[in-house]
This record gives sequence, structure tokens and C-alpha cells, in this order.
Amino acid sequence: MTRARQLDAHFQNGLVWFRRDLRTGDNAALYYALKHCKRVWCVFVFDTAILQPLIERAHRHDPHAGKVQDRRIEFIRASVEELDRSLEEGGGHLLVLHGDPTEAIPRLAAQLDVEAVFANHDYEPAAIERDATVAERLRDDGRQWLPFKDQVIFERDELLNGQGKPFAVFTPYKNAWLKQLTPFDLKPYAVERHAQSLAKPPRKLDHASPTLAAMGFAPGLLDDAQLQAGMSGAQTLLADFMTRIDSYAERRDFPAARGTSHLSVHLRFGTVSIRTLARLAYQMSLQPDGNGAATWLSELIWRDFYFMILAHHPRIADGASFKPEFDTLRWETGTHADAAFAAWCEGRTGYPLVDAAMRQLNRTGFMHNRLRMVSASFLAKDLGIDWRRGERYFAEKLNDFDFAANNGGWQWAASTGCDAQPWFRIFNPVTQSEKFDPQGLFIKRFVPELEKVPAKWIHAPWRANTDELMDWGVVLGKDYPQPVVDHVKARQLALARYGVLRSR
Repeated sequence: MTRARQLDAHFQNGLVWFRRDLRTGDNAALYYALKHCKRVWCVFVFDTAILQPLIERAHRHDPHAGKVQDRRIEFIRASVEELDRSLEEGGGHLLVLHGDPTEAIPRLAAQLDVEAVFANHDYEPAAIERDATVAERLRDDGRQWLPFKDQVIFERDELLNGQGKPFAVFTPYKNAWLKQLTPFDLKPYAVERHAQSLAKPPRKLDHASPTLAAMGFAPGLLDDAQLQAGMSGAQTLLADFMTRIDSYAERRDFPAARGTSHLSVHLRFGTVSIRTLARLAYQMSLQPDGNGAATWLSELIWRDFYFMILAHHPRIADGASFKPEFDTLRWETGTHADAAFAAWCEGRTGYPLVDAAMRQLNRTGFMHNRLRMVSASFLAKDLGIDWRRGERYFAEKLNDFDFAANNGGWQWAASTGCDAQPWFRIFNPVTQSEKFDPQGLFIKRFVPELEKVPAKWIHAPWRANTDELMDWGVVLGKDYPQPVVDHVKARQLALARYGVLRSR
């Protein structure tokens, strides 16, 4: 039995602390709290240890900035409001606090006189440390801390290789994942069976949910990104994806097409259950036409894989390469590298597909998975810039930022990670563009300067002659940048950079 442990104890009062699980349906912690407590209260904390650095970073970039805009905070707040409405339908209510949860949760547990606090596992090192502090303070006060598996199908040590060690290569991990999987692992937690235990908190503890402004943020980005928040947003996207899943394997690499699920942000904040998605993917993969579902299931297994890697190798959270020998790579530094990095961030490298990808990220907080690989490879191998700088930039911008997956993807692209792209394999940004955006439709959407450039030339406009470019309204270096680097030369430099480690 690999699911969350069964509980024998029963309690008078319990508290559920929502974090990355902003839903009422199929929620492990909520299920066990309702099943084992006569009364259950619910809380969400806007964590100042997370929010304050966002505000400080924004003010470093612009000292005169007022309220900070962050579509992820808007997404969370909208999802929290929907979660509260859902709990109220069952007779409960969501307390929403703003502060340090290591202080707020023990204090609230004491005020409510609960015997246990229920929560779902969080796997990032900072979150593990936070939860350990909360657990210790609860124990000191005579209360229990009860965490459950909810965010993944298999966690930590549940899948090990034949030698009893964690996997470092994806395909054997995937095979073991599929072999160990049982219907029980995908079974939803029937929260509704015990909903009568939901309770409203005393009036003296209930207060209005903190506004965005009160927390130092301003609205405006969520609508621009067309993000559908909450459980209802997840269900709308899932229903839409189910009409397209048969073509997922063929269309998922083409950014101009609506080929992917767009559910990653909902998985990140738990507005949909991983069990729901994995169950659908697995069941549909068994059908005669299940190739699209099987490919999607493989992507969900990659997510578990990266969580497992983080659990066994927490040093990667401190900036270490998964393969320690790559920590000695000599990256480009200095003013030239800084200028190249700024060009990459701002989408003005002169390589249209890379620029379109970065502009999409900056404008919407979303980047297509194929383009994450292309843009990451370009930074690390064409520009020779430390992948950690790109990893941090994605962390600031991605709506679905999840440390384990983001770090895993960057280390894959930079060839420093587990089961990574071989160091001598270097994406050609032009051929990638020709293959995955052949008509330049995606490029034209985000790089309107090239709107009139024919498909033949749009992937590498510098190859067209000056007169043709002028006819299309483009002067390189004025309307659109010259390439910041020659890919052929950059490839040779990258091979030499990695080759030094090889020779050692």
C-alpha cells in the first residue's frame, strides 16, 4: 500500500492547513481530517516569507514602484476565494491569514484548541524546514502534526531501483512507476462523505481575507494572461483538453497550436488533483487510440521523477549541479555576458523563436515546453551563460514555477542534470524554429516586427538580402536585432567548454 498512511486516532477538533492543494475534492489532508475529527476548521496563510522577497525584488528593479503586480499571487487569491465558497457550501469556512505560518499556525491551533493539524506534504527544502518548525511548536503545545502524500503519485523512497537506491535515469523510473501502479494509487479521496464535520470558526477569529493591496500587490495581470483560476478553471481546461488529447503526441511540440493541456499552473497550486489527471491519462492510454494519453502520462511521470530527485538530492536547491563535476564549468562572465543575458531576458537575441518564447514568458507568464528547452539550451550553450541565471529568471516569471521541475528542466538543457541531454548535443535555434514553427505563426504572434517576413526567411532573417528585408519593413539592427551570437561558432565554443571536463 503506497498511499498516505491510514489513521487510527480520532479527534474532537482538527485544523486543515491548505497550501499547494487549493481544492476541496480529492484532497488527502482534508479527507483524513474530516474522517477523523468531529469538527474541522480550515486555514490558508499568505506566507510573508514568500511574498516579501517578491516585493523587495520588484523594488530593487524599480525603486519607485508602488504596489507589485504578480499574476501568481492574483491566481492564488482568486483560487482561495473559490475554495472558501466551496467549503461554505459544505457548512465550513476558510480562514485566510497573512503572516509567518510558523507562528500563525501554532497560534491558531491553540486558539481553536485543536488536537491535530492536517496538511499535505510539501517537498521543497524551505517548505520542509518550515513544516518541521510548525510540527515542533505544535508538539511542544501537546498537538499533533499530521502530513499526507497528495502532490504526487509516488514520493521519496516509494520507488527505488534493484539496489534499493533512487533512480537517476527516467526510463527505468517510468517503467518501475508503471509496474508498481495500482488502482488504489489513483483512487480519489471521497471528501464529500465526511463533509458534515466542516465547521465555521468562532466570530472572534474570523475576519476579512487580506486584500491584494494590504499585502503589497496590485491586480491587473491575471486577466491579461487569460488565466482561469481555481477548481472551476482547472475543470474547464481539463474538459477542453479531453477533446484534444488524441492529437497530443503529434501537436504538443508546436507552440502555435493549442496542443498542450495548459494545466501545469493548476497542478502547481493544486486546484486539480494529480490523481485525477494520472487516472484519466492511464485509463485512456490503455485504449487502442491511446498514444496521446500515453504521452501525456509520461509527462506526468516526469513530474514525479523530478520531485523524487529533489527529495534525494536536496543540494540542488542550493545551486549545485546534479552531476558535481559540472560545477567546475567556466561560464561567460563580465559586461559582455551581462548584455547577452539582458538580450535573452528581453527577447532581443536576433533569433526569432528564442525571442518569441521569451516575450511570451514576459507578457503572459507561460512558455511552451518545447520553447523552454530551446531557450534554455540557447542561454547555456550558445551564450555560454550559467544555467542558474536562467533558472532564476524563469522562477521569477513562470506562472507554473515549481522548483523541482524548473531545476530539472534547466539542468537537462545544460547537460548538468540527471538523465540530461548529452553535453555535445546542442539545439540549433534555427532548425528548431523551422521544424516546430514552420510557418512562423508563433513568431509573428510575439515578434510583430517580423510579421511581413515570409516563412522561408523568418527563422533566420539575416539570411535575406537587405532590399528584401526593407520591402518587409525590417532593418536589422534597427527594427529587429542582429543575432547576438553566431550559432556555428558558439557551438564550437560550447563543445570546447564542456570538452575540458570530458578530458579530465
